[in-house]
Amino acid sequence: MSDKDSLLIYSGGLDSTTLLYEERGRIALALTFGYGNNHAAREQACARYHCQRLGIGHLVIDLGFMGRHFASSLTAGADAIPDGSYAEDNMRSTVVPFRNGIMLSVACGLAESRGLKRVLMANHGGDHALYPDCTPQFVSAMDAAMQAGTYEGVRLCAPYTHLSKADLLRRGAALGIDYAHTYSCYRGGEHHCGRCGTCTERRQAFREAGVADPTQYEI
Repeated sequence: MSDKDSLLIYSGGLDSTTLLYEERGRIALALTFGYGNNHAAREQACARYHCQRLGIGHLVIDLGFMGRHFASSLTAGADAIPDGSYAEDNMRSTVVPFRNGIMLSVACGLAESRGLKRVLMANHGGDHALYPDCTPQFVSAMDAAMQAGTYEGVRLCAPYTHLSKADLLRRGAALGIDYAHTYSCYRGGEHHCGRCGTCTERRQAFREAGVADPTQYEI
């Protein structure tokens, strides 16, 4: 019987790349979604890089209807993304309504179809104030719904829910992860802009973790 019993929702960013490496012995498939987000191509390229490096299957699923019908600056072009800190008053426009709920529903169905027991999500403690679908309450509710709605009781595992981004970087650095091949910027340019909230958060996390930042920023 295979030890690979898990599916990872994998964006190609810092958080989910750390989880990919920590759980690589159990991950049968990494799943990346495109939903009309500005940075989809950059994220997917990074996700492919690490999955190929580790020999983990990788699948991209198009959820383009979200970009067409859901209100969010994350799908409205680079110019719609605000500059500044990673805080609710500044970054709320980037929320894609119930994004994780939709992605987890697809991932749960795919996991059950492939005989997998766990869906992994790499939300962290810094997301709670900004994204309702990253909170401990949401994780518990979705875990219960997934178990109740599948024959085999597929579980949602979100091991970083109470950790900081700096915590994840320290763990990833100990594993030797090359974070130069990860992408966070919500503008989706060739290089990280260095100005938007996610770039600001990325810089700060590297500083707090005491890990060298390999990111190329425009500013």
